[in-house]
Amino acid sequence: MWDPNRGIERLAEGTVEHAGVVLVSVALLSVVFAGGLGLVDQEAGTDQFTEEVPAMDAMERIDEEFAGDVGDSDTSAQLLVEADNVVARPTLLRLLETQRRLEDDGTLRIGETTSHADRIAAELDPDAETPTDRRRAIQEATDSELATAIEAADDDRFAEAVSTDYNPTTQRASTALVTVEYDVPESVSTSRLQTLQADSAAAIEGVQGNEIGENAYLFGEGILQTEITALLTDTAIVVFPAALGLILLFLLIAYRDPIDLLVGLSALLLTLVWTFGFMGYAGIPFSDAIVSVFPLLLAVGIDFGIHAINRYREARLGEASVDEAMARSMGQLGTAFLIVTVTTVCSFAANLTSPLGALQEFGIVAAVGMTFTFVLFVVYLPAAKVTVDRLRERLPVPAFGTTPIISEGSQLARGLAGGVSISRRAPVVFLVVVLLATGVAGAYGSGVDTEFSEEAFFPSETWIDRYDRLPEPFAPSQYTFIETIDILEDEFDQPTGGGVTIYIDQPVRRDDSLERIDRLGRNPPDSFAETSAGRADTESILTVIERQRAADPAFDRLVAQHDRLGTGVPDRDIEEIYAALDDSQRASEADRYLAENRESARVEIAVEPDADTASVVEDAQYVADRTPLSAVATGDRVVQQEVIDATLDSAVRGLVVAFVLTTVVLVGSYRLLEGRAVYGLLNLVPVLVTVGLLLASMRLLGIPLTPINAPILSISIGLGVDYTVHFVHRFVDEYETQETLAALSATVAGAGGALTGSMITTVAGIGVLGIALIPLIQEFGILIALGIGYAYLSSLLVTPSVIVVWERFGDRLSVPRRG
Repeated sequence: MWDPNRGIERLAEGTVEHAGVVLVSVALLSVVFAGGLGLVDQEAGTDQFTEEVPAMDAMERIDEEFAGDVGDSDTSAQLLVEADNVVARPTLLRLLETQRRLEDDGTLRIGETTSHADRIAAELDPDAETPTDRRRAIQEATDSELATAIEAADDDRFAEAVSTDYNPTTQRASTALVTVEYDVPESVSTSRLQTLQADSAAAIEGVQGNEIGENAYLFGEGILQTEITALLTDTAIVVFPAALGLILLFLLIAYRDPIDLLVGLSALLLTLVWTFGFMGYAGIPFSDAIVSVFPLLLAVGIDFGIHAINRYREARLGEASVDEAMARSMGQLGTAFLIVTVTTVCSFAANLTSPLGALQEFGIVAAVGMTFTFVLFVVYLPAAKVTVDRLRERLPVPAFGTTPIISEGSQLARGLAGGVSISRRAPVVFLVVVLLATGVAGAYGSGVDTEFSEEAFFPSETWIDRYDRLPEPFAPSQYTFIETIDILEDEFDQPTGGGVTIYIDQPVRRDDSLERIDRLGRNPPDSFAETSAGRADTESILTVIERQRAADPAFDRLVAQHDRLGTGVPDRDIEEIYAALDDSQRASEADRYLAENRESARVEIAVEPDADTASVVEDAQYVADRTPLSAVATGDRVVQQEVIDATLDSAVRGLVVAFVLTTVVLVGSYRLLEGRAVYGLLNLVPVLVTVGLLLASMRLLGIPLTPINAPILSISIGLGVDYTVHFVHRFVDEYETQETLAALSATVAGAGGALTGSMITTVAGIGVLGIALIPLIQEFGILIALGIGYAYLSSLLVTPSVIVVWERFGDRLSVPRRG
């Protein structure tokens, strides 16, 4: 029968014996993976999390089937212009000159621009169709004529284009909104849109009086994606050097040997190269969700490296040869590394159960990267280390640190033995207290908030100001989107996320179709804005019909003839009504709400400005469900809420799956490798403590669950297992020749130093993410640092009492001694 322990020992022996072949093979594989680095794309923002959301699918179908889009179109932009008075003649002229520059530049692919200046000019000269004609009309008008035109232009569309501080008496407003529509397909690439909108911003600043970022702000999907990508870049420029510096410092302290440090760093570097290369070949983009993979791999790699070198040095103290010491060390550590790898891969792969594609990609990349980490630190690092040390024995290389981090009986070993002391004096009481505290922490943490919005990716202006103080090349880019969003919300009374849309996914040619659409507005829920008639404030094909009736007596008579019930809604031969609308001046307006083939329709519903998203979405889905039409609620708010729901589902599902898989793997691994399944169960108690404390910390610190940190709960299981497995596995080795408490003391002395060095290095290096520009990455860095800290403390403080209590009240731990 195959003995897995013997298999691991043979792997260690073969690695040492054929170190040169291993190094050449790793070098060749690295060249192959390096070829994938250039294939890695970048993806930022919220789009990466919305692809599988049903409401997003409905939004995309609306974009394809109707003339207008739900919310802000990806192919449109908003230009905000501030001035002392945007309704004064000089600003109106500046706006129209800006519009002329944009529309006349064919390279910008702009189809149309609209502003309140257009409405005013149209009142002065109804035949003025171009920005140039409208500019002339305003320029030549007398003050009295201009004032009269402004008063006449003051309608709903005018109000939407000027800030809410507009005073019709004094005819003053501080901010204007210009809509810019690009003449490009909806499928236009993000990079192309970024280029067009960046060039548009340059054209806007070319008009005298406009200063981008000062009194003029262009806001669109292209600008947004450009600035979010810049956030990632600016974060990397500051965080990566700081993290690298701290990691190097603490690794140098842990290794105390620059040559060993280079060997360990080379293994970490190859882990990143292999993982990035895999992403390129697999077509997985580097996104906000993937950013967190690499700190995790560094954390595990640092841990593996310190343990490997530390155990090797222990073996060398007995005057074993280089080859013998490494083969013996990796034969012992290989089992622990394998268990850690398999359980951590399970905790990462648990994210494949998420309904969000970005989290599934996170699970894939993290699991593959963890596998690469195992291969490189179990095969490459030992081969590189023995090759180096063989050369050192033949060459006059100075000796540096060659002893383990701590030794039994040292002051540091005594300092780390607190958990052993507790297990000697009051293990039962301590364990009961810990389990009760964990239960309370978990219950408290179950109330953690869940959040998802575009704004969650944006830093505060205060945080950007701090970055601004940094010298080049660390100073950040110029960001306008934060101030733009504030202006839109504060000065244009635009509720966050806008209203909601009901997408009617069925033909609307039946005689009662418009009646059914009309009923959607009856008895509106509390979060919906209401008209004076007590109905929901809606925009639909019925709205277009009403406007055409008011403007065209012949159309009004036609509708009346097709209204058998006298409700004002056509309910007979409605195709004739549609045909009449197609022939009217409102044909383009009708195309916003009725598909050309009459196979679908849409209804836009306004909501109360202070209504919370959860209530709005619940009410929208209720309205969609109660109608006999085949309807789907959609819009930015609905997509946001569905992602929040999917995030919570991902976190809970990932936690459950990771725990179940980890339990199975631990029990099975210890049964197969050590002959006792109970060792796997002993590992789980400290892991549960880590999860409970981390969840409680999230709520206490006000860190919500987001699509970026949703994997943290399943990851915390992997982090906890990493530290606990090293402790338990070392204990099993020591327990072969010593009694329980003595074996625990030896374990702390042997593994405690490596665990401490690994913890300090990774907490310091990954904790630097807490200064990142992007709040979501800040929070993830804090959570990972906390998770590693809790896993370390749990392994050293809780595990000894778990072992002692099990020995005292459960099955005896003794196993047949391996000769």
